[in-house]
Amino acid sequence: MATVTFLGACGCVTGSSTLLSWGETHVLVDCGFFQGDEEQEQRNWTPFPFPPSRLTAILLTHAHLDHTGLLPRLTAHGFRGPVYCTKPSRGLISLILLDSGKIQEEEVRYARRKGYSRHESPQPLYTEEDARRALKLLETVPFDQDREIAPGVRFRYCRAGHLLGAGSLEITAKGADGQRRTWCFSGDVGRYGVPILKDPEPPAEPPHALVLESTYGDRSHAQQDPAAALAAIIDETFARGGSVIIPAFALGRTQDVLWHLSALAEAGRVDLRDVFLDSPMAIDATDLYDRAEGEHDEDLLEVAQNGADPLAPTRFQRCRTSEQSKLLNGRTQPAVLVASSGMATGGRVLHHLLHRLPDPRSSVVFVGFQAAGTLGRALVDGAEAVAIHGQAVRVRAQVHQIHGMSAHADREELLRWCDALPGRPERVFLNHGEDPARKALRVALAEKEGWPLAHLPLTGEKVPW
Repeated sequence: MATVTFLGACGCVTGSSTLLSWGETHVLVDCGFFQGDEEQEQRNWTPFPFPPSRLTAILLTHAHLDHTGLLPRLTAHGFRGPVYCTKPSRGLISLILLDSGKIQEEEVRYARRKGYSRHESPQPLYTEEDARRALKLLETVPFDQDREIAPGVRFRYCRAGHLLGAGSLEITAKGADGQRRTWCFSGDVGRYGVPILKDPEPPAEPPHALVLESTYGDRSHAQQDPAAALAAIIDETFARGGSVIIPAFALGRTQDVLWHLSALAEAGRVDLRDVFLDSPMAIDATDLYDRAEGEHDEDLLEVAQNGADPLAPTRFQRCRTSEQSKLLNGRTQPAVLVASSGMATGGRVLHHLLHRLPDPRSSVVFVGFQAAGTLGRALVDGAEAVAIHGQAVRVRAQVHQIHGMSAHADREELLRWCDALPGRPERVFLNHGEDPARKALRVALAEKEGWPLAHLPLTGEKVPW
């Protein structure tokens, strides 16, 4: 029997993973890491609900950890098949998985040294070497090119915006009744009319079924100028003698932040010497973005031609080594520190928060969605104290959130993307969204003429192809 089983991102925005099965052919769409509170992250340790060695292949929509982060664990448990991604995604996937393995090993060593783990002998979920083995399985596919994954099963990527290399997937195969059907997996849909990357593009074939993300299905993004909002925060913070900490995902969001900081520098609002990009992975990702000229939109091409490329290696101060990063903690002059991760769940930004959160002169600026249970969510919700590396930290710094910089489509943009489909789907499934967002988007889609009532799948739910 041909089936689709929803394994993750059901009622949450992490752990994206869907299993497609046709007889002995089993394909996984994404293999994402669960992020958030302890209960969510514990799900990363649960056994896979299928034998990894029986998987035929994996299709990755894009590089973010919530779509790729369990791939090293899957290969460590026996998966040996191909892992398909778009050509621009490959470099970013390599960066994020190697970094993930390294961070997990570092956090375990730190926990052992400080003794703050509840486990007597804590172990990493996987290692950097596990990630290297997984990366050997990557095979790239150009956008808009058909590829056969198994006899009678074909797929194709189209641009989704959101992140360099991000794609929506069209998968075509026969159902149990012998009828060929195309399912479209939106992946994470990006914004329209924002700089750096080309806008989302519709799939080529009318889908029988649509699996649509719903991160912001219940809201519209604030109509604010991110550069103006950022400039105001920097001005106020520098006037107090404080520094601005910007937790930003190394892939995608960091490059957006650099775009706006570069515009402020051109306007004389920020000194390039006071802006520090403190993340080796973000630095490497920025270089990959800069080299991917075929994916650049007209806005980026224009400023680059005018000599103000925000992604250029010499544009801002860069901190590759841990020693360079540590020097920033002792800096007394105001600075803008851009460091990952975007939800403050790991990476160098934790050390900056440890030092700067107690300082009422400083500011923390979140520039994207903060999942429930993350440190970032706690801070934007107004926590007066948080725990970082086992230490209690008072929150005296100003905490801000700029919504206009999200890389996810909002409700109107998701509906716009749906309107561009070459045909109305017969079935719609909403995932990658918390339940209020999924339910609100279901109502909005039901108001579209001829559209079916969308289904909100539960984790482990199986439906026929």
